[in-house]
Amino acid sequence: MRRVAVVGAGAAGALTAVQLMRQADRLGQTVGIWLIDPAGRTGPGVAYGTSDPRHLLNVPAGRMSAFPDDPGHFLRWLTDRNPHTEPGDFVSRQVYGQYLSDLVERTADACRHARLHRVRDTVVAVRGQGPGPVLQLAGGGELRVDAAVLALGSLAPAQDWAGAELRGSGRFVADPWAPGALEGPAEQGDVLLVGTGLTMVDLAAALARPDRVVHAVSRHGLLPQEHLPSAAPAAQAPPDLDGSRGLDALRRSVRRHLSATRRACGDWRPALDGLRPVTAALWQQLPAADRVRFLTEDLRTWEVHRHRMAPATAAALRGLLASGLLRTGAGQVAGAVPVDGAVEVALSDGTRLRVGAVVNCTGAPTGPRNAMDPLVRCVLERGYGRTGPAGLGLDTAGDGRLVPAAGAPVLRLWTIGAARRGNLLETTAVPEIRAQAAEVAGSLLDVLTDRRAPAPADRYGQRLSTSPEAAQLYDRALERILAGSLGAEELLNQAVTVDPDFAVGHAALALLGHEPGGAGQTPPALASARRAAAVRANERERSLVAAVDACLTGTEERGKTALLGHIAGHPRDALAVSAAVPTVSFNGVTCGEEAWALVEGLSGTYGDDWWYLGQLAFVRQEQERWEEAETLASRALAAQPRAGHAVHARAHVYYETGEHRAGLAWLDEWLRRHGDGAGHRSHVSWHAALHELSLDDRPALLRRYRQELIACKVSGGRLLVDSASMLWRARMTDSWSGDLPVAELLHAAPPHWLDAPATSFAALHSALALAAAGDLDALGQLRAHALAHHQAVFALVVAPLCEALSAVVQEDWRQAVRRLGPLLALVARTGASKAQQEVVEETLLHALIAGGEYDRAARLLAARLDRRASPLDRRRLDAVRGRHAGWRAPAVI
Repeated sequence: MRRVAVVGAGAAGALTAVQLMRQADRLGQTVGIWLIDPAGRTGPGVAYGTSDPRHLLNVPAGRMSAFPDDPGHFLRWLTDRNPHTEPGDFVSRQVYGQYLSDLVERTADACRHARLHRVRDTVVAVRGQGPGPVLQLAGGGELRVDAAVLALGSLAPAQDWAGAELRGSGRFVADPWAPGALEGPAEQGDVLLVGTGLTMVDLAAALARPDRVVHAVSRHGLLPQEHLPSAAPAAQAPPDLDGSRGLDALRRSVRRHLSATRRACGDWRPALDGLRPVTAALWQQLPAADRVRFLTEDLRTWEVHRHRMAPATAAALRGLLASGLLRTGAGQVAGAVPVDGAVEVALSDGTRLRVGAVVNCTGAPTGPRNAMDPLVRCVLERGYGRTGPAGLGLDTAGDGRLVPAAGAPVLRLWTIGAARRGNLLETTAVPEIRAQAAEVAGSLLDVLTDRRAPAPADRYGQRLSTSPEAAQLYDRALERILAGSLGAEELLNQAVTVDPDFAVGHAALALLGHEPGGAGQTPPALASARRAAAVRANERERSLVAAVDACLTGTEERGKTALLGHIAGHPRDALAVSAAVPTVSFNGVTCGEEAWALVEGLSGTYGDDWWYLGQLAFVRQEQERWEEAETLASRALAAQPRAGHAVHARAHVYYETGEHRAGLAWLDEWLRRHGDGAGHRSHVSWHAALHELSLDDRPALLRRYRQELIACKVSGGRLLVDSASMLWRARMTDSWSGDLPVAELLHAAPPHWLDAPATSFAALHSALALAAAGDLDALGQLRAHALAHHQAVFALVVAPLCEALSAVVQEDWRQAVRRLGPLLALVARTGASKAQQEVVEETLLHALIAGGEYDRAARLLAARLDRRASPLDRRRLDAVRGRHAGWRAPAVI
């Protein structure tokens, strides 16, 4: 029997224990679960342990189910006891505590394989015994387990603001929810509540009486907003929300969303509710400095609007304020001195109060290092965990497992709820905690059963809901996708043949069919992925399928939001990360600094993994950090010589630094040794041809094309991305004599790439191929397709590019120059690399020279030579400066 401890028996611990029992029973795994907490009851914890019926949930009953896959569970439980309960009712927190207790008891009685043991004690320390933790109990005993979940709830409120004299006076209530905390001094005379959030609201109702005044202060003096009695459905988050652009830009986008929703339905609340599914992704996208700024400048405003009062609670609060029994304001405790059976309090605004007690309603401390909980201190001091991003909570992986400090031993420790604030920001409400409980239980059971009957998983530990045979085929395909090697689609087709209900296998096929080298089987594969996800899939797999669906069928921003949101929750889903970043394998949904931030933010997740090092190397070369890029690429290639991203990064380093001869020699050697199995072989050959073009070696360029880039040697979209684009560059640089052999490329290329390309990257290269063929009608049709496409980048880049290329074909040089100039700053939006983007610059340069604008052409060539050495550009600059009588731009056709 495997042994699991859940530390904490409040809502988070109860839901985790229930999920562990249910999942272990479904899998037929014998698991013992020790639920450890000193409380006499299981389930209510601090949040739902109140006995005051005036303390209501701040979420309607219809949204408080314990199970993410059964949203009506709590409502059914309620209606069994009160048939008149409605989904929009705000019931008492005491009732919800009873629901959780009942749920734990019923689950324990129903499960045959899982055994629940209740330990009424406190865990004060942890140490390692192999990967399994040993828990030290306050009562003196120890409990050895195979894994543990820290469901600690919110940490005790911070007290340092109160001062030692007040804290030791007996008139300071450090934790108002502790049993008996409000008895004694808090019943005598007026009382001061420090903090004006939801805790204050509940305590004001409990403490108010006609012969006293309850004072409440906080730094901002803001009170929680209220729910409306009849809530409108959440408004979908707008597609332009993007934390990577910084806090100021995100604020503007959110305010626009709030204003638009208020105009549409008369209220801001649906807009804020619509942000809930994307909050974690936006928080993780924000730069580190902006996360800290948010906590200082925006957190309180966010919280009072996000965490709202029940309508009845708000009405009671308004009554207390109107009667003068409750007085609130903005201020801080500047001093508090116990005198003559009371406390003299000085506030920062000059106000002086005499109260019988001061009650701490400030909430949990932001950082765990200041926590008084001995278990949290032990975890940090021994390195089993580390402080989370922005100093909040504990740092966790996507499945809730603690991320240890560098060099520290790795224990099987997970956490849930408030401790994950640094990674997720919003993580304390039941809708978030119930999803985490299911994910933590599944991840933990996967780890514990590896030695007996390993659950199918990919190389990064992501569970696969399929047979072992299909999972093995998928993992081999994933390795080839990550390396950029041939054969991934064949293996994936085998996997879904073995298991037609393998959702991730179908989703991977849909992604590959959408990309440059794909076989175009996206629609049927995507339909199969949707169907399979409904039949059998875990939460991660359903999330991946939804993200792939959004990327392939939705708007550009919707797809990006969905995919980045999935990665935020599942950072070790390497397939999703690959699809999000522009590479030799995928077009990506990010570009520039946004892509850089995504890759750099995963360093703690992947470490020295060869695939990740290659991804990071490509980022570093885009940042023009050439030496770092070369070092990272070398490390990746040492571990996996076929690592496609590392090869790609090194190829760019050679090109961007002007090391054309060295780069050409290295690429030729790599092609000789590893090229036969490379899915991106033609792209590596394209890079070699690019060096030959820069060296102004026309015979070598012609030979390269005929040996490696001719139609019979390349397949799929690569016929356009590599072969046709090189032909166009050769023509634009006067490096090709005679007709371009583009007709054979167009004949062999996938028809949908030419008729209706699905990505702007594909459309860019389709336009170049059609221009090389001089097909003005097809360029016009591609322009019309771009203008009608749902992704904005098509209208922004592809349509004007078609117009510009049509002008070049017609030798209307003035029009071509006018259209091409603005595109230089926009073509990156297609996901093309810097080297690929240069094709637009080459075309502009050709048009400038052909149109007689020699001064502009000379300036452009000089700027290019400042970037890197190029015999080709040197020859052209000399010709332009001398206005060589014999130099004439060739006709396009």
